[in-house]
Amino acid sequence: MIQLPRVLLADDHLMVAEALKSLLSAEFDLIGVVEDGLALVETARELRPDVIVADVTMPRLNGIAALLRLRQEGIRVPVVFLTMHRDVSFARRALEAGASGFVLKHSAPFELIQAIRAALEGKTYLTPQLAAEVREAMNEGPQGKKDPIAALTPRQLEVLQLLARGRSAKETAASLSISSRTVEFHKYQMMETLGLRTAAELIHFATKNGLVGS
Repeated sequence: MIQLPRVLLADDHLMVAEALKSLLSAEFDLIGVVEDGLALVETARELRPDVIVADVTMPRLNGIAALLRLRQEGIRVPVVFLTMHRDVSFARRALEAGASGFVLKHSAPFELIQAIRAALEGKTYLTPQLAAEVREAMNEGPQGKKDPIAALTPRQLEVLQLLARGRSAKETAASLSISSRTVEFHKYQMMETLGLRTAAELIHFATKNGLVGS
């Protein structure tokens, strides 16, 4: 019996996840569906899929931060991002983090399968709709516009996402098993790093950069 490539899916929209399960089932073995970035990291660590298909914007930890966490842990599984974000900065950020693919949701049926196949072969797939713009942005190198998200640590991103979703410092601390004081420390460190003056500006930054839904 031929063993199908094992795919882990991460998307917090149930209808999208169900549609993707139907789309991928003929060619791939869907071994799990998770709804947030931390669950993605935990499940990938446990199940060791052949490839991960993930949204960028997810609760608790966004997809790109989850990918960085996996790489820090030495987990080299290919990750293909499937997202509604057409912004070149998201695609560039994903590729610089080590993504194997970046596909837009409205073109998913055809391109997603192509992207997964490419990832399994050790190649990188970028949706043609963004390819030229992303290559131009990547060629800017260090002289180009610096991605502000890259200046934040994975833990800071976790804190910021929870705060931006309306969690209090106490609720955020409980979710991450840290103290409220640590949450406040991370918040002010992020504001200093990003050159922001208020908590409201920090929340606006999170929404603008796709860390939470707008």
